[in-house]
Amino acid sequence: MYEQISGNIWRSRLLVVFFIIVVGAIGYGFYLAYNNPIALIAALLFAFVSSIGSYYYSDQIVLASVHARPATKEEFPQFVNVVEGLALGAGLPVPRAYVMDDPAPNAFATGRDPDHAIVCATTGLLGMMNRVELEGVVAHEMSHIRNYDVRFMTLVAVLVGSIAMLAHWFWWTGRFGGYRSRNNQGGQGQVIFFFIGIALAILAPISTALVQAAISRRREYLADASGAMLTRYPEGLASALEKIENDHHVLTTANSATAHLFISNPFKGGRALSSIFNFSTHPPIEDRIQRLREM
Repeated sequence: MYEQISGNIWRSRLLVVFFIIVVGAIGYGFYLAYNNPIALIAALLFAFVSSIGSYYYSDQIVLASVHARPATKEEFPQFVNVVEGLALGAGLPVPRAYVMDDPAPNAFATGRDPDHAIVCATTGLLGMMNRVELEGVVAHEMSHIRNYDVRFMTLVAVLVGSIAMLAHWFWWTGRFGGYRSRNNQGGQGQVIFFFIGIALAILAPISTALVQAAISRRREYLADASGAMLTRYPEGLASALEKIENDHHVLTTANSATAHLFISNPFKGGRALSSIFNFSTHPPIEDRIQRLREM
């Protein structure tokens, strides 16, 4: 576990460096297209501000992207009580509890460290699970918090999403002829800009998949095992995963940048491209259930 925690801390730092390099390369593409150093400076400034902002506000960005809201004791007493009880058992600060109004059963954890962590579940999951099953799901997410998985996974969601946004903007700017150069090389610069936009539009989803592939299956298996140890009842999580697998709702607020955060692939095969890209981050639920029942 301590090796996992140390590895996640270093991976988070390397991810920020990777993000700055990629955004700097995009800015250099602007410079090549229009011979304008301001574009390169702006890209590097964007990378720096985004990296700092992602570290401190990534959890709020993710929660806003899935339209989550705070869970109150009056509306979701069992959920809040389970989060508080398992945090006490794990020796962790109590994470804030959030909910998503969605019938698809799913959950995730986010935050930069155990002191600033959040556990979020859909209303579909809260309405479907009994207390033992809910404890299994929350214990899985609590393990991600304790192992510092949340920092790395949340940074991936925000920074990779930023790269995709930049690539998309680059593509449409080049396509519709934005920021035309005033000198005689304007036409040539526009052509360069257009082809760089095409390359980024193709490479952005591929790079997203490669970065998300760093979030290995072993991470999910470890969280399953750690969660089972926390509750002392592996069948609770196994039964919860079985219910999630048998449900056919697709999480409407999920996207390719945040899909790896969830306890189960939120696309349910409904989006072929996203399912392929997130395959490596979600082990087959059947395997996870089998491992839990063999404990």
